[in-house]
Amino acid sequence: MSQIRLGTRGSALARWQADWVAGQLRANGAEVEIVEIRTSGDESTSEPVRELGAIGVFTKEIQAALLDERIDLAVHSLKDLPTETVPGLVLAAVPVRGPHRDAVVCGVFPSLDDLPDGATIGTGSLRRRTQLLHKYPGRFQIEEIRGNVDTRLRKVKQGEYDAILLAEAGLVRLGLQKNITSILEPPDFLPAVGQGALGLETRENDSPTRTAVAFLNDPDTFASVAAERAFLKRMQGGCSAPIAAYGQVIDGVLHLHGRVMSLDGKEMNETRQSAAPDRAPDLGETVAEILL
Repeated sequence: MSQIRLGTRGSALARWQADWVAGQLRANGAEVEIVEIRTSGDESTSEPVRELGAIGVFTKEIQAALLDERIDLAVHSLKDLPTETVPGLVLAAVPVRGPHRDAVVCGVFPSLDDLPDGATIGTGSLRRRTQLLHKYPGRFQIEEIRGNVDTRLRKVKQGEYDAILLAEAGLVRLGLQKNITSILEPPDFLPAVGQGALGLETRENDSPTRTAVAFLNDPDTFASVAAERAFLKRMQGGCSAPIAAYGQVIDGVLHLHGRVMSLDGKEMNETRQSAAPDRAPDLGETVAEILL
């Protein structure tokens, strides 16, 4: 086949993800060119992501490049990919999921439990904020933090925050796992929809590229994130509260744990349901309907 033009953001983590996919494709005999694309989410590093005013701030420019045939393949952090389908594009493959949990990086103390009352914790995630408020009511001062992983790590080391919360996957993929002081484990802390997973997106009519990436798809991961994304899509229809979910296939059965929180963290509604993996979208909608 002809050369695959792979589109990605230019951040260190996005480049790691793109380089990994490109390496897998090249090892399988494909020629790959990486094309960096700047997104609207990269333009502002100070405002909270939820206040940037648009869905898909990290993906829409890359999807536009796919539609315009400037690239043939997009590699996304799946948690950044909107659940609304873009006509003409398809999620062609989801590789085996990486670490899915949230990680704590403390400046001095070994874990959140050891932090003094009133300690300042940085996170840019409403989901992490509300679960933290629920688990530790009234204990911490939670502040917004933006910037790439290195910037955030520098801020906690310089004492601007007593601790920060980050995705475990990003730290591991960048070789920065030595900075992790503790892990926020389910069920107390559920991840974002798609956290730790990569999404490989192509044009729907581009059979050669879809065929080239098919070997990278992991059916269990694909089913898990399909259920999570169906859950999120349905929840957004009637709720703007913080949402978390985690799906996994165990012994051939797909399990989905969905959660919705109040903004102050005081209220938490959740449910766990199961279905066959080929019923993933239906499972996600069922969990959403229960919580709605």
